Amino acid sequence: MSVNKVILVGRLGRDPETRYTGGGQAVCHFTMATDETFKDKAGERQKRTEWHRIVAWGKKAEFAQQYLKKGQEIYVEGSIRTNEWTDKENQKRTTVEIIASDFRFVGSKQDSGGSSYRSPSASSSSSFDSGTSSSMEHDQSGPEVTDEDIPF
Repeated sequence: MSVNKVILVGRLGRDPETRYTGGGQAVCHFTMATDETFKDKAGERQKRTEWHRIVAWGKKAEFAQQYLKKGQEIYVEGSIRTNEWTDKENQKRTTVEIIASDFRFVGSKQDSGGSSYRSPSASSSSSFDSGTSSSMEHDQSGPEVTDEDIPF
């Protein structure tokens, strides 16, 4: 048995960029930074930032393009994919990408510069998981839920 699963929580390093394949499928790329703090041998607090390339496909790509912005804090779940190729100078190149299967907002409106995802149906979920039926297809009949109502 093997598992290829990654979970990241961090901030977007740039706005998403979406392109379309020859078959018309959306593919969206963005970068995300995660931070780690630790004490070095001298006891000084250090901070290390790791950058991740995130790729979303299909509906997730379209949602990412529409709702995600540089600086927003998000949760990303997906799998790791390594791509290798030879460039024009005949040098071997490698990139590591996270293929997003799910992503959600985790920060507040203030954390993202005032912009926040609100699904078209005004549901309290900020998930972009399109594995289930889209929230756009359902009307919400309950009260409107604000970011202050969400416990994280």
